[in-house]
Amino acid sequence: MAYFICTSCNYGAASFIGKCPGCGEWNTLKQKKEEATISKRKASPTQFSSMKKIDKSKSNRQSMGMFEFDRVLGGGVTPGEVVLLSGEPGIGKSTLLLQIIKNGTAIYVSGEESLDQVQHRAERLHAEINHILFSDESNIDQILSGIEQQKKAQLVILDSIQTLYTEDVETPPGSINQIKEVMNRVIPFAKKSGIPFLVIGHVTKDGDLAGPKTLEHMVDCVLSLEGDASSPFRILRSSKNRFGSIDEIGVFEMKEDGLHEVNSATALLQETSKKEVGKAIVGICEGNRPMFLEVQALAVPTTLSIPRRVAKGIDFNRVQLLIAIAKKYLNLKLDSYDIYFNVVGGIRITSPLADVGIIAALYSSVLSKTVKLNTVCIGEVGLLGEIRFGFLGKKTVTEAKRLGLHPIEQSGFSSIHDLKNIIASS
Repeated sequence: MAYFICTSCNYGAASFIGKCPGCGEWNTLKQKKEEATISKRKASPTQFSSMKKIDKSKSNRQSMGMFEFDRVLGGGVTPGEVVLLSGEPGIGKSTLLLQIIKNGTAIYVSGEESLDQVQHRAERLHAEINHILFSDESNIDQILSGIEQQKKAQLVILDSIQTLYTEDVETPPGSINQIKEVMNRVIPFAKKSGIPFLVIGHVTKDGDLAGPKTLEHMVDCVLSLEGDASSPFRILRSSKNRFGSIDEIGVFEMKEDGLHEVNSATALLQETSKKEVGKAIVGICEGNRPMFLEVQALAVPTTLSIPRRVAKGIDFNRVQLLIAIAKKYLNLKLDSYDIYFNVVGGIRITSPLADVGIIAALYSSVLSKTVKLNTVCIGEVGLLGEIRFGFLGKKTVTEAKRLGLHPIEQSGFSSIHDLKNIIASS
C-alpha cells in the first residue's frame, strides 16, 4: 500500500494533496511505499552506572571570556553542552560568537561566509583568530568526522544550523527534516566528546526558531539576542537552561568594533537631569541585576470611536491592565485619549516592578506635569491599586540609593494614590 509523506514537515496522508495541511507548503507530498514489518530482535541489555556526588569546589564550566555572556549561561558552558543562539538577521549573532573565542582551540564552521569574509570581520572586531580553525563545509557528517580528528578542540561554533545537511535526508538544507536530523547527530557527538557546541539558529518571520520551534526541546540551552534596529543596545536572554538560571540577562552595546559589555545599571538612561512631561525612570531587577530604564507615555485626545493603544517594549496585555487600574483608582478619563508607551533604548521590559513607572508616566502625560527629578519608580501594582515591592524591589531600591537616585519606598508608597507625591507642582 502506498502513502504520501510531506518532504518539509513529515506530514502523512493517504492520498496526494496539493497543499500540505501540516506546514502549508505546496506540492511537497511524495509517494512512499509501505515498509516491511520490522522484525523483533532481542536487544542487548543496557549497562547502568551508579550516580555520585559532584565536587562543587571544582567547577567544570568553561568561561567564554565575556562576563555578560557567562552570566546568562550560568558561569560558562559545561562539557558537551549544546547552546542554540537565535535572533533576527543583522542583530549581531555571528559577531558575538566570534568575539567570545578568546581562549583555547576553537573550530568555527560557517556555511554562509568564506574564510576571507570571516577574517575581514575578525579584523574589524580586533578579535584574535590565530587559535581558530575554520571550515566552510556544510555536510554535518564530514564536519563531525573532522572535529573528531582535532583532539585539542575545546569549542565548536556552527553558523548556522539552516545551512547544514546530511545526505541521508533527501530534503534540502534548511528544511525541518534536515535541521532535526543534523541536530540529532550533533547532540550525541557533543555528549560523547565533551566538546561544547554553540549553534546559531535563524528566526523566521513568525519569530520561531527554524519553523515551529523544532530545536528548543533538543538542546541544553536556548539564548536569544534581542534589540531594536534603531538602538545600539542588545539584550541576551535565556528561555531554557538546563545548567543555570533563565532569569539572568546580558547587556551589550553595538559599536563599530563589535559588541561591548554594559556593566553600569544606568547605562540605558539617556538623560536624568532633565524634567519632561510623560517621562518616568523605572527600576527593575533581571535575575540578580538591578537596571534603570526610561519609560515614556503620550496621551493625546482621540478622534476614534475606539481609542488607540500602542506599546513598544512593554507587553500589550500588561499595558491594558495598568490603564484599567489607572482609570479606576486615579480617576483618569482615559477613554477619550489615544495612549502610546515606549521604553527608551529599544529594551523590552518583562519585570512587573516597572508597573509603577508605567502608570506614573501616563499620569504625568495626562496631567501635563513632570515627575520629580531623579525619582525612580519601583513596584508591582495589584488589581486593587496596591504597590508591592518584594525582595527584588527592596534590592533595586538599595541600588538606586547607591547611584544617587531617589527611589520611592514602601513606607511612603502603599498604593497608586500616592503617585501624586512624586508629581511636580509645576
